[in-house]
Amino acid sequence: MKIIQFREAICEAMSEEMRRDESIYLMGEEVAEYNGAYKASKGMLDEFGPDRVIDTPISELGFSGIGVGSAMNGNRPIIEFMTFNFSLVGIDQIINNAAKMRQMSGGQFNIPIVFRGPTASAGQLGATHSQAFENWFANTPGLKVVIPSNPKDAKGLLKSAIRDNDPVIFMESEQMYGDKGEVPEGEFTIPLGVAEIKRDGTDVTIVSFGKIIKEAYKAADELAKENISCEIIDLRTVRPLDLDSIFTSVKKTNRLVILEEAWPLANISSEITYQVQSEIFDYLDAPIIKINTADTPTPYSPELLEEWLPNSKDVIKAVKKVMYK
Repeated sequence: MKIIQFREAICEAMSEEMRRDESIYLMGEEVAEYNGAYKASKGMLDEFGPDRVIDTPISELGFSGIGVGSAMNGNRPIIEFMTFNFSLVGIDQIINNAAKMRQMSGGQFNIPIVFRGPTASAGQLGATHSQAFENWFANTPGLKVVIPSNPKDAKGLLKSAIRDNDPVIFMESEQMYGDKGEVPEGEFTIPLGVAEIKRDGTDVTIVSFGKIIKEAYKAADELAKENISCEIIDLRTVRPLDLDSIFTSVKKTNRLVILEEAWPLANISSEITYQVQSEIFDYLDAPIIKINTADTPTPYSPELLEEWLPNSKDVIKAVKKVMYK
């Protein structure tokens, strides 16, 4: 195992796949000359040249469409958004072309494309640069949606996403790019659609994904001091959802708390709540609790932002509530 940053894991995944397959290229704002807005493509222009690491104008609709068209013609593009907030400008290409083209063409066209970049809040960036769109994209048939929470998962999942023959939304976090973690040496991939139990536990299941899962770890550490054992599941992929892993855990712990950085209405945690109560209701010893952001645009004020975001204290409170403590 080696220890590298999240951004380095992303760069390694892209570079290794581009060495393996000449049809893969990276395109987006500042990915080439500037080495990526968050330095996730550092050194790639030097290695692969301007034909395969391509700087674009500030035109998400344009370069998303170019990516979809080139995927239809045998390439495997990686399209980087400086932030998924900007993907809204290109969302017509993602949803109405990338996601639907295989069905609309009667299977004549696969769209092997990855749209990647940071999602959700990252400090004082204001309401229009701090939004989580995982549930928007996960609501779309034809898309796969991946949100890693650490460097190992980022590398393994991104390599699988690039090799996938369907469009994949790959969502990162500005606040994770500097995170360090162990990553295996040599070739490895992680299959899409498979969650992972990050911590074994017996008293309550906590399901989360992305950077907010760190608050679950903090909460579990504190709750362990009170002899409360938390099992933490990292979804890693939210479409397709690994419901079997969730069901298996809840059958063991009989309690479920879901932590998600998203607005409360119609999100990933809402779907998990429905599926669990629908399929394994008799195993529940307490109502499911889902923890989300406040139902407002993201505030700029640091004091308000702290109140807006879920945190470990919210998780501790929820766990104690489902345990009737």
